[in-house]
Amino acid sequence: MWITPEEVLLANALWVSERANPFFILQRRKGHGKGGGITGLLVGTMDVVLDSSARVAPYRILHQTGDSQIFWSIACGSSRKEITGHWEWLETNLLQTLSIFDNDEDITTFVKGKVSGIIAEENKSKAAQEDEDSGKFREAEQKMRKLFGMPGEEKLVNYYSCSYWKGRVPRQGWVYLSVNHLCFYSFLLGKEVTLVVQWTEVTRLEKNATLVFPESVRVSTRHTEHYFSMFLNINDTFKLMEQLATIAMRQLLDNEGFSADRTLPKACKTLKNVSALKRDLDARAKNERYRALFRLTPDERLDGHTDCTLWTPFAKMHIVGQLFVSNNYICFCSREEDLCQLIIPLREVSIVEKADSSSVLPCPVSISTKNKMTFLFANLKDRDFLVQRISDFLQRTPDKLWSDGHPLALSGYSVSQSEGIPSTTPLSSSLPTPTGAGGEPSQGRHYSPSLPTATQGLLRIYQKDDPEDHGPKATKEKMKEESWNIHFFEFGRGVCMYRTSKTRELVLNGIPESLRGELWLLFSGAQNEMATHPGYYAELVEQAMGRCTLATEEIERDLHRSMPEHHAFQNEMGIAALRRVLTAYACRNPGIGYCQAMNIVTSVLLLYCTEEEAFWLLVALCERMLPDYYNTRVVGALVDQGVFEELTRECLPLLYEHMQELGVISTISLSWFLTLFLSVMPFDSAVLLVDCFFYEGIKVIFQVALAVLHANMDTLLDCTDEGEAMTILGRYLDNVVNKQTVSPPIPHLHALLTSGDEPPPEIDVFQLIKSSYDKFGSLRADVIEQMRFKQRLKVIQSLEDTAKRSVVRAIMTDSAFSIEELEELYVLFKAKHIMSCYWGASCTAAERHDPSLPYLEQYRIDLEQFCQLFGALGTWLCGTHTVTLAARHFRLLDSNKDGLINFKEFVTGLSEAHSFGEFGSAHGHPQGTHTLLCISIRIQCNIAMSVSEVKDYKYYLRMWAKEKEPKIETIKDLPRMNQEQFIELCKTLYNMFSEDPLEQELYHAIATVASLLLRIGEVGKKFTNNCAKKPTDTTYTQAPTLSAELPQPEKEESNGESSSGQSLVCKALAEAQLETPPQQTSDEEVKDDTSVSSYSMVSTGSLQCEDIADDTVLIGCAGDQQRRGSTLDGDWSITFEQVLASMLTEPPLVDYFEKKGDIQARMATCKMQRGVERQVSSSSDHELAQLST
Repeated sequence: MWITPEEVLLANALWVSERANPFFILQRRKGHGKGGGITGLLVGTMDVVLDSSARVAPYRILHQTGDSQIFWSIACGSSRKEITGHWEWLETNLLQTLSIFDNDEDITTFVKGKVSGIIAEENKSKAAQEDEDSGKFREAEQKMRKLFGMPGEEKLVNYYSCSYWKGRVPRQGWVYLSVNHLCFYSFLLGKEVTLVVQWTEVTRLEKNATLVFPESVRVSTRHTEHYFSMFLNINDTFKLMEQLATIAMRQLLDNEGFSADRTLPKACKTLKNVSALKRDLDARAKNERYRALFRLTPDERLDGHTDCTLWTPFAKMHIVGQLFVSNNYICFCSREEDLCQLIIPLREVSIVEKADSSSVLPCPVSISTKNKMTFLFANLKDRDFLVQRISDFLQRTPDKLWSDGHPLALSGYSVSQSEGIPSTTPLSSSLPTPTGAGGEPSQGRHYSPSLPTATQGLLRIYQKDDPEDHGPKATKEKMKEESWNIHFFEFGRGVCMYRTSKTRELVLNGIPESLRGELWLLFSGAQNEMATHPGYYAELVEQAMGRCTLATEEIERDLHRSMPEHHAFQNEMGIAALRRVLTAYACRNPGIGYCQAMNIVTSVLLLYCTEEEAFWLLVALCERMLPDYYNTRVVGALVDQGVFEELTRECLPLLYEHMQELGVISTISLSWFLTLFLSVMPFDSAVLLVDCFFYEGIKVIFQVALAVLHANMDTLLDCTDEGEAMTILGRYLDNVVNKQTVSPPIPHLHALLTSGDEPPPEIDVFQLIKSSYDKFGSLRADVIEQMRFKQRLKVIQSLEDTAKRSVVRAIMTDSAFSIEELEELYVLFKAKHIMSCYWGASCTAAERHDPSLPYLEQYRIDLEQFCQLFGALGTWLCGTHTVTLAARHFRLLDSNKDGLINFKEFVTGLSEAHSFGEFGSAHGHPQGTHTLLCISIRIQCNIAMSVSEVKDYKYYLRMWAKEKEPKIETIKDLPRMNQEQFIELCKTLYNMFSEDPLEQELYHAIATVASLLLRIGEVGKKFTNNCAKKPTDTTYTQAPTLSAELPQPEKEESNGESSSGQSLVCKALAEAQLETPPQQTSDEEVKDDTSVSSYSMVSTGSLQCEDIADDTVLIGCAGDQQRRGSTLDGDWSITFEQVLASMLTEPPLVDYFEKKGDIQARMATCKMQRGVERQVSSSSDHELAQLST
């Protein structure tokens, strides 16, 4: 390629000149190509270690003038062909022009300007993202693609110098981290090492330090482990690896591929060796930490952060921390944990101004909200820029009516649609609008603000008529309310409240029932989402109700199982509210739909919140606080179950070993996490854990689970079986009581079933929570996230293995392959599917992969991928015609005509091709020939047999009886083949033999069989037509050269019709023999079998069949389609049995189709090809040079 001219002082150092003229020199790097000796090895090693561009571009062109010692590098190339093209262009276009100049400086200026102009023209077509990357990084990306054979769609994220441990010997080289692969390359003194690992194959990724591998990164797959060490910055490298592996796991989980963020602002300056993708991933990581810290919505993007101080009026002091600014929020977090946290939505901001600076309060900024709260930030480094950014975001923030016009908006309560608030966020256009009887949109058929559950929680509805309680419990409850009111007065109320250690203390002491719904919304972040989507829930309910889907059926089945012991769900009001919330969420998020345990959690939410508030709390739970918990495979719960086991091993090692022997941890913990202890603990106690969960997050659930095991450690260590351990834990949780509750006692169904003769001692839930914080309160959210990453790799890969085994078991009885072979085929099939997802395809990845489908139908491939697998694994290969045969085979397997086939369809087609030699002869005829002809006739024919007899009631009775019998397809079910289809079958069979060593013998055998079948068809026609002959227009004459080559049939009762049919076949076979398939220049030209090939190119001087010339794939074509330009015998036809019997008379044909297909060898070759496609440089440069010459 042309490069920006750079000055070269030592032109001959480590380079060899191969061509020269008065103005240019073409050079080759020493050690590349033929020879090189020890000098070449040393130069190659130095190029790899120092990351020299000469390794990927070993050729270059220098510009020189006269006797000058200064040279200019103007072009480089990875191959001799590339650099020779540049050299010839210079000789053709510049050499004569340069000879006119008199001044050497003018010559150099002209050459540099010309080359720069060429580069500028080439850069116009490049993407904007590539322009952001530095020249050094683009060079590294080109090097990666050349070394590992990656296509242009594969994007490099970053590359690092490191050592790869091969055995006990470290190999110094470079690791390249792309979006979909981890690659390593090393070249030391002639020893070359290449490694390519797909991120989707990684099962374990961890950073460790041992005596053997000091501070290394271990990358594990199902079969191997790889160690990398000696990084300059191992932490940054490992974080990037984690991000890329997480993206790959997300792709396996729900097929979310990676797409670059095009809205990312450009860097102020081009950073050396930092790509735009690396900046994108860094920004994503910061956004995720920011959203998790402040419980913000997934679309919130961090704009920036800075150190500052915040004046806290409740403590009368300045707190040091960081200020975060995003598109909708201003947030503050103290440097000291739990000291102070603040969230200010921009929709609540009224004034942002710069206050007067002083020595005590330098560079302050004052922010006032609509509820008259003022926040003072100081010690800001770039105050003017910060104020300008906040002002810009404020201008983009729509003026919501959730302001001081409605005081409840500030205290955390929702405003119903009756308040006149317009919907500012329209619902997805994909949802159909419900219509009434008159065709107009219906309003409020299922949900309206007048419903009792639209304005208050179910608990308040059912307790409003209860007499007021003045007992000690009620007094304690009022004291809690008063404590919270004092807290609101000091720290503020609503979304802008100061959140301090005092807030946490109040939460641990229990939230009053009257404030529970408000504070759940506040702490979970659901209040912000509900405030920015007014009217969304009501509209969603109207559009979701009335649908009949799998999710709604499951919801209806579980409605009456949701807290049946609570009186709020023993009547239609509570059941209807629960139905609306669950159905609305299933419509909002079809990827989750509905999962068991969602009904239990949602029913508790409805007790304390309105329907809309419960809906947004459910959104926060499913999409942010408990990610992936409620999808079809409960991946998130399984991940946290693994985290819990790891925490148990660290905190309670003795108990962990014993519990692992019993297998109890994995059994008990899943229900704890899925329902937040609501299903295993009395309601009044479990709801206190939910209070803590909304404030602290998942760490509270881990703490309490560990505290439960610790409290029962002695008894659990004495257990001898799983059932005993589960009984002990079940009884313990049943007796966790809340002695401060003011609600009437609710019988716990689980406790009724597990109660024994002697009631165990009661456990105070407040003591359990306090114990969990005392013993396990050191758990940190970032440590839990790190553990989640490790377990997520393990869980998702385990689920993939389970899916593979399920698929194999489902189809093993219907295929000709063993279990091991089916598993290998599944791996190849899935790899092809995944590769098509991230390297482009004819349809989107979501269309190819639907996690809601059975495992058997989740992964699908299109025609292009099938052709690649067919060519690698198929038995019938036709050389250059293989693609066309594969396309016909694909159309036969694609039963629903959607352009995609699943794994079962793929194996079905492959089994038919490989089962011939395995079964040998069956029922007196070779099985291979039988199966081949079945497939061929299905491909060539698409006609249906029609019943011409009069259908009386006996006929329908027989049909009704047959419908109850299992349908078994036999060879008699195949349709008869007409003359046109027979000609195409003969041509297809010959093309299959076109590159076989016995090609001539097979050709003559086909010609003999064709002649015999023509006569059989003529005889059958006479019987069918009762010897009534129809005149035919015989427009074909046999070619004299062909008649001498083909064996002639015996002349008995030969007439014009038979000679015409023989002429058709003879001509077709002759042309199939003489045709030369066109040269295919790109993959696009071989995607469809309608391209010009020996299947479709028929000479107009012989058959003159225009429809064959246009498209000979007869699947989907009517059998009685007329040919234009010729007349075929419409009454001529043959059956499958006649074709099979005729084929069995020719030993060469029988031997060809009885050859065994070694699928193991073909799969091994296919795996090697996958490696070679990405490792084209695995051979040495010397070997490649020899091959190129």
